[in-house]
Amino acid sequence: MFKTIRNAWSIPDLRRKILFTILIIVFFRIGSVIPVPFLDMSALNNLMTENEVNSGTSALAYLNTLSGGAFSNATIFAMGVTPYINSSIIMQLLTVAIPPLERMAKEGEAGRKKIATITRYVTVGLGLIQGFAYWWFLNASTDKSGNHITIYREGAGLWFSAIVIILAFTAGTAIMMWFGEQINEHGIGNGISILLFAGIVARLPFTLYLLKSYWEYALQGNTQYFILVPMWIVIFLVVIWVITFMQDSERRIPIQYAKRVVGRKMYGGQSTHLPIKVALGGVLPIIFASSILSIPSTIQAFGVKPTGGFWAGFFDAFKTDGWLYIGVYFLLIIMFGYFYTTIQYNPVEMANNLKQNNGTIPGIRPGAPTAEFIKKILSRITLIGCLFLAFIAEFPLLYSKFTTMGSLSMGGTSIIIIVGVALETAKQMESQMMMRHYKGFLD
Repeated sequence: MFKTIRNAWSIPDLRRKILFTILIIVFFRIGSVIPVPFLDMSALNNLMTENEVNSGTSALAYLNTLSGGAFSNATIFAMGVTPYINSSIIMQLLTVAIPPLERMAKEGEAGRKKIATITRYVTVGLGLIQGFAYWWFLNASTDKSGNHITIYREGAGLWFSAIVIILAFTAGTAIMMWFGEQINEHGIGNGISILLFAGIVARLPFTLYLLKSYWEYALQGNTQYFILVPMWIVIFLVVIWVITFMQDSERRIPIQYAKRVVGRKMYGGQSTHLPIKVALGGVLPIIFASSILSIPSTIQAFGVKPTGGFWAGFFDAFKTDGWLYIGVYFLLIIMFGYFYTTIQYNPVEMANNLKQNNGTIPGIRPGAPTAEFIKKILSRITLIGCLFLAFIAEFPLLYSKFTTMGSLSMGGTSIIIIVGVALETAKQMESQMMMRHYKGFLD
């Protein structure tokens, strides 16, 4: 990867794209430390510490990680790219479920532009809703000393501060979306993925600081950390290797195209393959599962916390260190993995496309038998991919549960995003370098 970056840097056009991407990341990080007005930052820091947002052990920590710490500081980029991701997922699902959107998606570049425009409007709407929810949480919360987070709380000042704070969060969402589109057009890599990558990487110094703290505990007499800290580093590197290996893994179905004569030329006759990636859904099944399981704890964080009775037991059961949470998390990842594969891959349509192009799978008859064979392959590959995702997502939870190092557990979603974005960006650099060095048939 470092060799790829060095080679890309030597090409002026790619160097400009890399510098532009870095510039956007710098602007993103600057905006991530500018707080919105009308907030008591001291009380806000106390509140986030009490809710364990910075330590990564609460539901709100998920948003904080994806925003690079901007959520816990209530900055203008506190919502991060989460509204855009949710909007893209919603539009992707609606495109499959609503026929007009499905026809629009098949119209080519014009249809994709229309869907992209709708996605932008939905993103702003979701940013407005999430901004209102976050303001309501801040306005209704106090720290242990009883200090209010919002400064103006009575009369017209309350509504004015509410409008300013909500619009600031919404504007930050729109700016983040614009940053991502600018990287897509003038930079290198996928814009939203690059911003996600930058936000998660920005939290690494905090993780290293915690790692140093645990090592200091070991020097003070807690000798178990002499083993747990090196073990955490080794496991972290092993998990990165496993993700890298699985990201490039694929099942190749052999395809044979029949020979056909058109005019005086003969076409076909070659052998190729149909690649099916093992990790078909990527990180989306984990995002879906964690989003659903974070609903109870989010309601508890934004509402009144019960001290006893049924609801107290219900909320305790869905804590991230509970066995019920871990078990349901595992099942939801499997379920959403199959769900995403079902809406993205249609074995019948794939079999019909092969038949129309005179392609066959050796030993399998065209038509329904081919569709059944592809369906069986997809089912097996999806199971392997879902088990891989479940392992990556749950291993940090299990490690923190058995080692009391919960604040160091980096979520599986974060690790997959870091590794996946790095590999994808490196591949894009390699493809662009290959395109610029290709001499063609006439040279």
